[in-house]
Amino acid sequence: MSGVQLLGRDSADIVIENGVIAEVGSGLSRLGARVIDAAGLVALPGLVDLHTHLREPGFEASETVLTGTRAAAAGGFTAVFAMPNTQPVADTAGVVEQELALGEAARYATVQPIGAVTVGQKGERLAELGAMAASRARVRVFSDDGFCVWDPLIMRRALEYVKAFDGVIAQHAQDPRLTEGAQMNEGAVSAELGLTGWPAVAEESIIARDVLLAEHVGSRLHVCHLSTAGSVELIRWAKKRGIRVTAEVTPHHLLLTDELVRDYDARYKVNPPLRREEDVLAVREGLADGTIDIVATDHAPHPAENKACEWQAAANGMVGLESALRVVHQSMVSTGMLDWADVARVMSTTPAQIGRLDGFGSLTSGAPAHITLYDPSAEGVFTESDLHGRSRNSPYLGRELPGRVQWTIHGGTVTVADGDLQELSA
Repeated sequence: MSGVQLLGRDSADIVIENGVIAEVGSGLSRLGARVIDAAGLVALPGLVDLHTHLREPGFEASETVLTGTRAAAAGGFTAVFAMPNTQPVADTAGVVEQELALGEAARYATVQPIGAVTVGQKGERLAELGAMAASRARVRVFSDDGFCVWDPLIMRRALEYVKAFDGVIAQHAQDPRLTEGAQMNEGAVSAELGLTGWPAVAEESIIARDVLLAEHVGSRLHVCHLSTAGSVELIRWAKKRGIRVTAEVTPHHLLLTDELVRDYDARYKVNPPLRREEDVLAVREGLADGTIDIVATDHAPHPAENKACEWQAAANGMVGLESALRVVHQSMVSTGMLDWADVARVMSTTPAQIGRLDGFGSLTSGAPAHITLYDPSAEGVFTESDLHGRSRNSPYLGRELPGRVQWTIHGGTVTVADGDLQELSA
């Protein structure tokens, strides 16, 4: 490809040979090579999502590994970490290896399975953590996402166990007793609407407990979908103490607030819930100053009937792979809080490092050719035509968003060309 704006320099050429970045520089060419004119585009290391729900096996009406990775490619992602809340739950070596094989067959993005922390995600006894780590899937991230590992003894034992193979526990921070029947963020809007509130302390109390456990054990802890100003302060405090904690924020918590719930549109029902404007500003600041390490989508597809119903009966979750980079552009780059090098760090390099996923997050010579080419000058209304997965529960439909993913290259294979998702041969 030629004329691309490479991070840290005005422009450069990138030569790909045999699925690897062979050379980066100026005035490069290869006889007979396919040339991508990338003038005006920003080259990012292929995006990596540490938090994706692909639903397969068991919930294929919502998503499959194939449809989910097609959505990922359309959004510029070259690797996704698949959460274990499938049926059967990904709590054994056999299930995570099945997910790995499905990703290899799909080819649109690398699928790295996440293993459950507890058997059946029930929080009662540890799952086969060592077997999943030793399997062909090489699992290093474990989570009961969708459920909190609420028992402190189970959480301590999990943190101790994964130290043996440099694993990390990714916690869904939600005290189950404090959120019984909760429908949205607890605050002025929930009081006006008469909906049961979801207090910030339900998230913050679990984070406070777990960072202390991680400090005691000396193990790695990752906090999923952090959403409150108080949570940002807790992570900031923990990092100052040298605790081995990382945290993620979703694109929707960087942009959307609980005011959107007033119309009872269930596209805006999500776990954790959309918070106050003050929380949105706090998580943006936390991402900008490095307190929050990464952006992760929490892509959570659902069939239409699970959203086209009354608010209380609707499922939690939003699809987010296709829109993530554009939302980060709007909320963080357009506001001057991040530059494109920062975006590469929070959406590619650091997620790969946390997940111990080799070969991702770099545009240097010799690295695998996982590349996203993004047009920051484009703009347009986000519509259903932008969605390439099986579900349509996006909170951004009808919203003006900047930018466009023009090319996605996964290991040298072009999955998106000139903004169009490509059909890959079997």
